[in-house]
Amino acid sequence: MDEKIKTLQQWIDESQRIVFFGGAGVSTESGIPDFRSVDGLYNQKYAWPPEQILSRTFFDARPEEFYRFYRDKMLCLNARPNAAHKKLAELEAAGRLRSVVTQNIDGLHQLAGSKRVWELHGSVHRNYCMKCRKPYGVMDIKEGTGVPRCSCGGVVKPDVVLYEEGLDSATIEGAVADIQAADLLVIGGTSLAVYPAAGLINYYRGSRLVLINKSPTPYDDRASLAINLPIGEVLGQIEAR
Repeated sequence: MDEKIKTLQQWIDESQRIVFFGGAGVSTESGIPDFRSVDGLYNQKYAWPPEQILSRTFFDARPEEFYRFYRDKMLCLNARPNAAHKKLAELEAAGRLRSVVTQNIDGLHQLAGSKRVWELHGSVHRNYCMKCRKPYGVMDIKEGTGVPRCSCGGVVKPDVVLYEEGLDSATIEGAVADIQAADLLVIGGTSLAVYPAAGLINYYRGSRLVLINKSPTPYDDRASLAINLPIGEVLGQIEAR
């Protein structure tokens, strides 16, 4: 086993309040495309750029086009948890991991068994009527056509944070509290380029910061341990005990 993996295992064994903060790279190993890689959504061609389609202005102005893109590219419902998701759930069950803070909206952490998950950007599995707040499941959206409408006539919107929208304050507060109290912060599968989510790293008060990402990040020089490998490959070697 690589020396860095051994160090990570030791630190995990010595910790009781681990927080994992993850981005798109955690889910790419489950076949869900990220946004900024060569094959990511931002490098595919549509009538409008994905950044524009996934904005609140576009949703309000062209909901039909939004939902055409959303159903086609954002609902990856056949994806299954990978080694990273599963290991994090095992670490939580073993009493090592306090919570997962994720930028992903796919719900794979919960599918793997994680209980305490702070979803910074929301979830495709939650949808609600903008008029009466009635909830709708993801299959109501996936199997529908056009703009989904509530029984009251209101437009149904995914509970995901679009461009131009702010993050949920209660979710941010919970994530910040857990990160501040963590005795080990593990960041994986993210370039730490998306704000304000990436700024959460600044709330960590501990002395052990681990960064796991296939490519270097702007924060690698601040890390106690930096591992440039896929997150699933790394966590797949860790034992939850």
